[in-house]
Amino acid sequence: MCIVHSDEFGQFQKDSATPHTSRIATKWLQEHSSDFRHFYFPPKSSDMNIIEPIWVALQCAVQKRSPPPGTPMDLRTALQDSWCEKPPGYLQALVDTMPRRFASLLCARVGPKRY
Repeated sequence: MCIVHSDEFGQFQKDSATPHTSRIATKWLQEHSSDFRHFYFPPKSSDMNIIEPIWVALQCAVQKRSPPPGTPMDLRTALQDSWCEKPPGYLQALVDTMPRRFASLLCARVGPKRY
């Protein structure tokens, strides 16, 4: 992990998603728990996962293409092109919304929120 994080610790967001709760994943996480900081989020809290708005943005960009991607390679190219079209600071802007997302989740304690 020292390659990824200067303090040698990774971060793992666990939200009860099926891939996180399978026997093999649970066993692996237990064996490697000292390598990660764990962040536990309520189930189905996709609004707390920063990758979700990225997936949505890429999906929308690809769906707007004409003609639509016809092969897996076309889809890969469309996704790469769409990613490269994102403005500088796109990821940082998403990261900057996290305190507001947490506060909103703590206040509501139910369902996804709009940001």
